[in-house]
Amino acid sequence: MSFTDIEIEYLSGQRLGRLATTQPDGTLQASPVGFLYNEETGTIDIAGHGMARSRKFRNVAENGRAAFVVDDLASIQPWRPRCVEIRGTAEAIAAPIDSAWASAIGQLGFDGAIIRIHPKRIISFGIGETTDDVREFKINKRTVG
Repeated sequence: MSFTDIEIEYLSGQRLGRLATTQPDGTLQASPVGFLYNEETGTIDIAGHGMARSRKFRNVAENGRAAFVVDDLASIQPWRPRCVEIRGTAEAIAAPIDSAWASAIGQLGFDGAIIRIHPKRIISFGIGETTDDVREFKINKRTVG
């Protein structure tokens, strides 16, 4: 398994993340996107309105690379940031048969296309911490897959 149980719990409670892809000219594109953790594939599935026509979808189709971050503040007093960063290979899938979004696509009006991220490097911070002192938080980083 790529993700720890606490990372899966955190990701399952979030709905918005930031996807970074590389454009053909080498510049980076960062986009806020909706996502779901796909238990069956152990991947992150990203969907949205007009996904198949989007620049981010074409970027992934052209080079198969992506990074993705989900973060929030558990509290501001004390300061408790949390995040999971995922670096990996990505697929632009026009008509997936195993999308984590399958049951919601019709309701949300999405075109069904997804970007699927296969984790290769995972970095998490502030998740499952028991201390209130952010300076004592441990960074969990590892290569997977």
